[in-house]
Amino acid sequence: MISKSLRQSLKSIKANPVRTVLTTLGIVIGIATVILVLSAGAGFHNIIDSQLATYGSNTVFIETRVPPTTKSRAASPAASGFNTAFSGVVITSLKQRDLNDIKNLNNIKNDYGIATGSTVVGYRNTEKNVIFYGAGADRFLIDQSTLKSGRFYTESEDRGALQVAILGNGLASDLFGQSDPLGQLIHVGSLNFQVVGVYNPMGSLNGGDDILYIPLITAQKKILGIDYMQLIIAEMNDSKIGNSTAAQITSLLAHNHNISDPDKNDFTVQTQEQALDTFNVIFNGLTILLIAIAAISLIVGGVGIMNIMYVTVTERTAEVGLKKALGARNADILNEFLIESVLVTILGGIIGIALGVVLSFIVYLIATAFGLEWAFKVPLYSIALGVVVSGTIGITFGVLPARSAAKMNPIEALRYE
Repeated sequence: MISKSLRQSLKSIKANPVRTVLTTLGIVIGIATVILVLSAGAGFHNIIDSQLATYGSNTVFIETRVPPTTKSRAASPAASGFNTAFSGVVITSLKQRDLNDIKNLNNIKNDYGIATGSTVVGYRNTEKNVIFYGAGADRFLIDQSTLKSGRFYTESEDRGALQVAILGNGLASDLFGQSDPLGQLIHVGSLNFQVVGVYNPMGSLNGGDDILYIPLITAQKKILGIDYMQLIIAEMNDSKIGNSTAAQITSLLAHNHNISDPDKNDFTVQTQEQALDTFNVIFNGLTILLIAIAAISLIVGGVGIMNIMYVTVTERTAEVGLKKALGARNADILNEFLIESVLVTILGGIIGIALGVVLSFIVYLIATAFGLEWAFKVPLYSIALGVVVSGTIGITFGVLPARSAAKMNPIEALRYE
């Protein structure tokens, strides 16, 4: 009887292809969205993992932070630090003394500071507005990014505020085309800098390929006109005691900045593991939100299926009456309509999975075209989830119309017009 009910359900679905397509549309959109979100999450995680890997697993990030009670402080208009992006407040307390004191901690191997801003960089008749990083020479001991050509600038060049520069791969191509940039002079703002190195492609989340790297003190004294930095990155000897090292740095900076209340700290200290945990919390929250939005589409699709099944039951009332008059049991009628509902939703789920995979691949192509280290991944659990969810919706929203059909009085059903 199950086999017969299955054949009857397939016959009914084939008899109304347009209705079937429209019925499954909500399911298709919902399942495709779930697949796309989970696949995009896996791809984006690959970017984060690959970018953080350039620093190694034993790094600590010390970044300026705007305390709740802090008022705006005057700062150089050229400086556009990490802490000014949303608040317009510039924290100026992270200085060379902090950098030196952090390096003297037992578990710290190397550290460097960063001061950043934007300026016009040019070579001959070609100019480009770029973000530059003034970074200490220890950067090249911590960061695992490699050079395409040339060399890194040295600590003596940093201390002497020399005008040397390392170009991102994209910036080098824009300014020099196929020519060799090494040894050439470029203008950074109103100053001339000698190009000593060119990075390999690095991806957008690690500074990008249109970035300029110059010595920290050069950036502070000659371009920004400041004596502070926005970020310090430190390398630990032993990452297993990363939390205690972060606590040491926090206590040290609070003492240096004369802060007694932790809520008023004008800095944050995070190990790479803590930073990744923070990212995961935020990203998982966004993923849940997007899946919840997709779930609305699935519910709407389920309601649509239930309505169509009620219409189908009404259209086939006389048929139900005839079958019951010939000996069909209530369970047989229930199975027939329930199987039809499940088939429709599973069909929608399969189409939704296929559409989600195609959209995920399109996102992958677009991301890689922009130079992102995106991975095309469709987690198997997302496909399993799509099948299970579509089947569950078919049963949940199909059972009421099926029960309605099963409970029909055969005499009244036969008389229905």
